[in-house]
Amino acid sequence: MTVSPAPPPAPPSAVVDAGWVREHRGRIVLADVRWYLDGRDGREAHLAGHLPGAVWVDVDTVLSAPPSESGGRHPLPDEREFARALGALGIGDDTTVVAYDDNGGAYAARLVWLLRRTGGRAALLDGGLQAWDGDLETGPVAPAPASRTPVAWPKELLRSADEVEAALAAGTAVVLDARAPDRYSGATVLPSDVRSGHVPGARSAPWAANLTDEGRFAPAARLAAHYAALGVTPGTDVVVYCGSGVTACHDLLALELAGVPTAALYPGSWSAWSADTSRAVATGEEPR
Repeated sequence: MTVSPAPPPAPPSAVVDAGWVREHRGRIVLADVRWYLDGRDGREAHLAGHLPGAVWVDVDTVLSAPPSESGGRHPLPDEREFARALGALGIGDDTTVVAYDDNGGAYAARLVWLLRRTGGRAALLDGGLQAWDGDLETGPVAPAPASRTPVAWPKELLRSADEVEAALAAGTAVVLDARAPDRYSGATVLPSDVRSGHVPGARSAPWAANLTDEGRFAPAARLAAHYAALGVTPGTDVVVYCGSGVTACHDLLALELAGVPTAALYPGSWSAWSADTSRAVATGEEPR
């Protein structure tokens, strides 16, 4: 009698702990999504030490299309290319993925949000690499390819720059900026940004505020209170952006934990908004 393999486990939420990973380790794919704003090489960090069996997922080539002025530094990848790249990494249609980085989930959140919003099973490892108390593995990982079907990005959860601008003008949406406060205010400027500041009317909601001092996600009730203070209540239309649409996904996952799973992403984010000199820019610590 042939025994069918057990189905992949479904993560209990958008975030799981190291204990859950150990329990289901043989039935999930671990994804190392380390990326560095300062130019360090995420792949080199992966090769130097990663969770056993973890595949490296490149933010620039797997989770993004090539940069463009209108799409920003990290446009969403083509759905077919995304499916092809994930399949080559052993992430198929029925795969459960647990992603991590070494920065509180700031970059791994992009993969998790994209998978969850297109019907996949995925979660962040709470605390990331630092939360793993087992051995690390070095060198490359050669996954067995898997079959993955392209899935269209959910249009209802994406907003264009025009839609963001119109919603703010009409007062029909809360727009959140997931960047650090000094980038929101315009005090710090990245060399890659054309202008500094924030989208006029957007509210500062730095992704790091989703975490406790220990680098773990805050409890759901605390997250709900945090976002309620920013104007997010049940039924609110919420749009999140960041520098290039990557760390905004950290806020989006935190909002899901807080009971708001329908918040939308402005993929072009500040990199696209600031490059369009026809659009207004605000500076300072508060929306005007």
